[in-house]
Parts: sequence; structure tokens; C-alpha cells
Amino acid sequence: MADTPKSSKVGSIFDFPLVKRVFSYTHPYRWLFIGGVLLTIVVSLVAVIRPILYGKIIDQEVAYGNTSGLRIYILITMGVLFLETFLTYTNTLLTNYLGQSVIRDIRNQVFQHILNLRLRYYDKTPIGTLQTRTISDVETLNDVFRSGLVKIAGDLLQIFAVFGMMLYLNWQLALVILTAVPLLIMVTRVFQKNVKKSFQTLRKAVSDMNAFLQERITGMNIVHVFYREEIEARKFDEINQTSRKANIDSVLYYSIFFPVVELISALAMALLVWFGVSEIVRDSGMTFGILVQFIVYVNMFFRPIRMLADEFNTLQLGMVSADRVFSILDTKEIIPDEGKNAGFSKTEPLNIEFKDVWFSYQSEKSIEELQPEDYVLKGLSLKISQGEKVAFVGSTGSGKTTIINLLGRFYDIQKGEILINGIKIQDYKLSDLRSLMGVVLQDVFLFSGNIRDNITLNNPDIPQEIVEAAAKHVGADFIEDLPAQYNYEVRERGATLSLGQRQLIAFARVWVYDPQILILDEATANIDTESEEVIQKAIDKVMTGRTSIIVAHRLSTIQKADKIVVLDKGNLIEMGNHQQLLALKGKYFDLHQKQFAQV
Repeated sequence: MADTPKSSKVGSIFDFPLVKRVFSYTHPYRWLFIGGVLLTIVVSLVAVIRPILYGKIIDQEVAYGNTSGLRIYILITMGVLFLETFLTYTNTLLTNYLGQSVIRDIRNQVFQHILNLRLRYYDKTPIGTLQTRTISDVETLNDVFRSGLVKIAGDLLQIFAVFGMMLYLNWQLALVILTAVPLLIMVTRVFQKNVKKSFQTLRKAVSDMNAFLQERITGMNIVHVFYREEIEARKFDEINQTSRKANIDSVLYYSIFFPVVELISALAMALLVWFGVSEIVRDSGMTFGILVQFIVYVNMFFRPIRMLADEFNTLQLGMVSADRVFSILDTKEIIPDEGKNAGFSKTEPLNIEFKDVWFSYQSEKSIEELQPEDYVLKGLSLKISQGEKVAFVGSTGSGKTTIINLLGRFYDIQKGEILINGIKIQDYKLSDLRSLMGVVLQDVFLFSGNIRDNITLNNPDIPQEIVEAAAKHVGADFIEDLPAQYNYEVRERGATLSLGQRQLIAFARVWVYDPQILILDEATANIDTESEEVIQKAIDKVMTGRTSIIVAHRLSTIQKADKIVVLDKGNLIEMGNHQQLLALKGKYFDLHQKQFAQV
């Protein structure tokens, strides 16, 4: 399964432009970021103090039986321990708060960007992939701040501080510990390389799984009707197996890496004790206090080295996720909104004109590369006057729905012009242009929520009395019979309502927003005869006083249209009213004969 959109980068830790871009989102929270960096430094330095106190307790107080001094040092040690605990807690809280604040901002930006993308972008991008980018990948970015560069810098600082203290105490013992570092680095490098590969496979599997699951749940009726349950289950299992294997591989690498690091640390500790005790026996100046300090320092030295491998992988994953998220933000599939003309007055008559319009969905080709057969519309010229009811008919693929999409600039044309009152639609603001139109589709989409919110589309400025008036106006009387009436939960896509009921809610939605242009795209195609009568009454009421554009297969629903446009393979071949087109005995006449011969 394709995992689109694809990234152009590898998401390397050392991709400094990418790192810089991620951290640019911390600017509104720069004091939190600075505080986190300073606390990380302070925690690393404070941690070095405890072993020094342990050494003094043993060499100065315990060795001489000084109980009063011992109590003082124990209190100081406890104070340092509590201070370190408090600083670590505060640092963890700050970095997580910073990370969550940043990913909230990024997620909002990604969603806002997705809202403004062209429809053609969704034609080629799986919805599940976008869900993964917006939710999972953005969430992974939190690790860049929680376990990323700041944490890595703190661990590196602690390693150097600890090693510096060991050199200061006894350079011979420090060199003994240093002998284990090359082996540790080699093991860490092998671990990092392999676990990174398994994590990348896992992220790909999660993205594929989301896309697959979203598509199958949306099309579950097709799965059931064609008995595809077993086949789809096998396909899902294949993706799931990939995810399982990637997870098991990462667990395997961790299960090998950490014990190996512990073994190396234990060997280094054994060498340290052996060498240190030998020095004490030879009375070379080595003390038990210094040896205890070294033992504590060894743990403090190897722990961050062990954690660095995991932190580098976490950071690497964060950078990969950042690259995937930014690939969406950098997508240029946005309809230019540079129009400067003022909006439309409700009293102003609207005249629409298509002038020699050519359009193809193959946007990746230039106009020079496009062939005549690539075009869905071919030189369409048409005028629609204020208040006219214009219907488009034709066989599937003739370009009927495309005309609607072009009028609302959901797609932009390659050649020609679409004008409203003599001005190109590109010269109007998108918000003003689309506010002219109210659309009722064949498959009405209802959001999870109650009926009122689906009519108003969560617009708090529309009062309840307007909503009720709209429902009554279009004949949606069934709402009054529902258990919670306008607060009735319709569930996802309106699954708890019939097709006819969903259509009536869509008409109420249009009536509430009072558009100047009404667009009906196969609004009665899936409705039974009894429901069609109710819907037709709603259509007649909503069309009153509006310019109406109707796409229909059922010719019985458009016989009263002022103008019927017949399309065939993107060409306008006939135009006139019902009687005029029948008299021509052309394409419309053939369609009419076929449909009514079946009745």
C-alpha cells in the first residue's frame, strides 16, 4: 500500500535545517525552553556532587568515628538528593509542557493546512495516511523535546563532568574505566542502526494500517455484500504481521542491548574494584572513600551512555516524523485566494458565464502535454441568468458534476474563463464565492453530533427558532418524532437516519444559510418514489427565488427546468427546455425514451 505523501528527506538527526524548523515552534515558549536547558545543565552538575559527599563521609567521618560530622554530612547529602529530585521533577514537567504546547500548535497548523488543500490532493492521498500524520507523527514530535536534543545534551554534559571528576580523583582508575568505552560505543552503534530500521518499518506499517482500516470501515457495506470478509481479513493480517515483526525486532534488539551494556559495565566495575583494592593494599594513596566515589561515578558514567543510544533513536524517529509532517505543510496543493473584489449583495442579480472552458483532472501535465482525450470538459460555453433553473444531463463521465466543482473553484480550469457578473471567479475571495452556493449532494454527509449542529454546521450565531423554521419549511417533520428531537444524535455519517431524512436535513441546512445559488447533484438519485415526492416538495421550496443548478439522471425531476444542458464526453451537444429538446429528437430524446420505456 502506498504511503503518501512521500517525504523527500531522510529525517536525519543532523539535518540542521529540519532541526531548526522544529525548534522554531518553541519561540512562543522560549522562556520554558531556556528554563528546560538551564535545569538540564544544573541537574547534570548537581548529580556530580553526591559521590563527593559519599567519599568525604567515608574518609573523614566514618574512618575517624566522628558521629556529629557524619550526621551533618548525611543531612547535606539528603538535601542535595532532594534538590536533585525536585530539579529533575521540574525539568520533566517543563519539557513535557513545552513538548505538548508545541505539538498542539503544529497539529492545529497541520489541520488548518489540510482544510485549505485542493480536492485533487484528497483524490490521491489515503485519508488514513493523513490521520497518521496529523495524530501519530505529530505526537512523536513530543519526544524531540522530552527525550531529544536537550536530554542528549544533558547526558553528554553529565558524562564529561563525571569523567572529569574521575580524572581529578585518580587518572589511573579513570583510564581503567575508559578501556570499556570503545566496546560500548561499538555495541551501541550496532543497536542504534538496527532498532532505527525496525522503528521506521513500524511507522510505515502503522500508516498503512490506518489507511487500510479507514477505507474498509467506510466501505463496509461493499465488503459485506461481496463476501470479502475473509480476503480483507487476510490483507489486514499481512499489514498487522509487518507491525508485529517490527515491534518484536525492536524488543529483541533492546533485550540484547541492555544486558550487554550491563555486562560491559559490570566488567568495568570488576576491573575498577580489583585495581582500586590493589592500590589500597599497596598503600599508594588510594582510599576507600575514593573507591566508593568511583563506584558511584561508574554507574553515573555508563547509565547516560546506555540511554544515549535510545535517545538518539527517539530523536531520529522524531526527525523522521517531523519530515513527514512538514511534507504536508509544504504541499502546495492550495487554491490561490488572491481575489480582491468585494462580496455579493443579496439584491444584486447574478449572471454566470462559462466561456470556452477546458478542464482535465490530470494536473501534473502542462497544457502543452494534455491531449484532447485528457479533458473532461472541452470548450464549454454557457450562460446562466439570475433566477434560472438549469439542469445538466448526460451519461456517466460526461462532466456534469465537474461543472459544479469548477464553479466553486474546488478545481481550477486549464483554459477558458468562468465569470460571475463579468468578473472571473479567480478575482473573488474564495469565502465570498463559496458563500453564494448551497449544495445538496446525492450522498449527504452528516457529522457525528446532533441534528441541530448538522443543520447549522456548529454555527452558534444561528438561533434555534431559525433551525426549526428551516426544518418545517422543507418538510422535515420527522425531527419532531425523534426521541430528543433537534438534540437527537445522528452518529457517524448519519447512520441512524434514512436516506430521505438525511436529504431533508441537507435542505434545511441550505435554507438556513440562504445561498443565492442552489446546487443539486443527483439529490434524488437514491430516494424511493414515496420519499421522492417529499424531497421534490423540499426542492421546489428551496429553489424559489434562487438560481438553481441541477445535475440529474432522472429526467422526471428536471422537466420544469428553464434550460436543460445535454453533455456527452465533455461536449455540450444540446441545450433548451424539455419540449424543445424532445422536438430535436437527439441525445436528450434518446435518454428520455430509454428511461420512460422502463417505467
